[in-house]
Amino acid sequence: MKPIQMVDLKGQYLRAKTEIDAAIQHVLESAHFIQGESVALFENNLSQYTGSKHVISCGNGTDALIAALMAIEIGPGDEIITTPFTFIATVEAIVLVGAKPVLVDVDEETFNLNPALLEKALSPNTKAVIPVHLFGQCADMSPILEIAKEHRLKVIEDACQAIGTEYTFPDGTVKQAGTMGDIGCISFFPSKNLGGYGDGGALMTDNDFLANRLKSICRHGSSERYKHDLIGFNSRLDTIQAAILNVKLNYLNEYIKARQQAAKFYKSELCKLNWLKLPSSVPYSTHTCHQFTVRILNGNRDKLKSYLKEKGIPSAVYYPCPVHLQTAYKFLNHRAGDFPVCEQLSQEVLSLPMHTELSTEQLQYICQSIVNSPL
Repeated sequence: MKPIQMVDLKGQYLRAKTEIDAAIQHVLESAHFIQGESVALFENNLSQYTGSKHVISCGNGTDALIAALMAIEIGPGDEIITTPFTFIATVEAIVLVGAKPVLVDVDEETFNLNPALLEKALSPNTKAVIPVHLFGQCADMSPILEIAKEHRLKVIEDACQAIGTEYTFPDGTVKQAGTMGDIGCISFFPSKNLGGYGDGGALMTDNDFLANRLKSICRHGSSERYKHDLIGFNSRLDTIQAAILNVKLNYLNEYIKARQQAAKFYKSELCKLNWLKLPSSVPYSTHTCHQFTVRILNGNRDKLKSYLKEKGIPSAVYYPCPVHLQTAYKFLNHRAGDFPVCEQLSQEVLSLPMHTELSTEQLQYICQSIVNSPL
C-alpha cells in the first residue's frame, strides 16, 4: 500500500500530466506571464461552470475577501458579521479594511454560521454578512439572504472551500456556492478541490457595477492604464496558474465525485462508533468534501490523532483555536465561553485524509485502524 497522505497533489498531477505540461509550455512559449490569454479564458470557463455572470481572478482567496469588502465601500466604523469558526483570513480581511468583525456562533451539525443568531448581532453599524461555506458544505443561505434583504445588508460569500457545491432554495432554485450573495470569493490554494500550483483566487458577481469595481480594485484601482479612479492594490492571477486551472476545471466534477465516494466509504465504515460523530448531511446543500471532518467525543480527539500518527495515518485539526480566542483578536474583548458551540467543536474536530487519489485499500486501512483504536 502506498503511504497515506492528507492530500496527494503529486498523484493528482500525474493523472493530467500531459495536459498540464502542455498548458504550462504554451505560456512559457508565449512569454505572456501576466494577464496572458489563459487568464481571460479561465475567467470565462469558470463563469460558465458556476453560472456567475462575472468572474474576476485575483492573487488568492484572502485578496478576494479584501477586494470584496473594498468594492462595497466597507471601512472604519462599519461592522461585518461572520463566524469565529473559520480560517483566519475571513476575519483578517474585515480588520484590514478598518471595519469591526462581529462574530456569531455556528450550528453544531454543519459548523456553519447559525442563521437563528444573526438578527441578534445586528446594530445600526452593520453593513454586511460574510457566511463561510466550511469544508465544502453551504451555510443555510435562504434565511441569511432574507435577513440581509430586510436590513439592507450586503452578503459576501466566503466560498474558498466550496467551489462546485450546490445550494437548493425552498422554491427549488439551485445555485452554486459563491453565486448567491452580492459577491462570492474563491481560493485556488493547491489543496482546494480546484487547486493551482501556487496561490490564486477569484471573485464572482452578477452585478455589473460591482464587477467593474472589483476589476479596478485588483489592478491598483485602474480601469485604464495610468488612470486611477479608485484606491486599489495589486492582485492578479498568474497566467501559468490560469493555464493549469483551465485544465483542472475540466476534471473538477470528477474530483468532487471521487471525494464524495471516499466520504461515503468513511461513513459506511465508521457509522457504528458511538464516540465518533460523522459530518452531517443537510437537504439544502450538497457536500463537495473539501475536508472530511469528524467529531471525536469524550475528550479523546488528541489521543486518536496520536494513535493514527503511529499507524502512519495523517490527520489535521481545522481549527484548534477559534478566532475570538486568538491573541491577535484580543481587541474584540471576547472571552472563553462567548461562543460555546464553536469552542466545543475546536476541541473535538478531526479531519481525516481526503483527496482524489485515495484508494480503497487506503480507506479500508484508515477505517479499520479507527474502529480498532483503543478508545
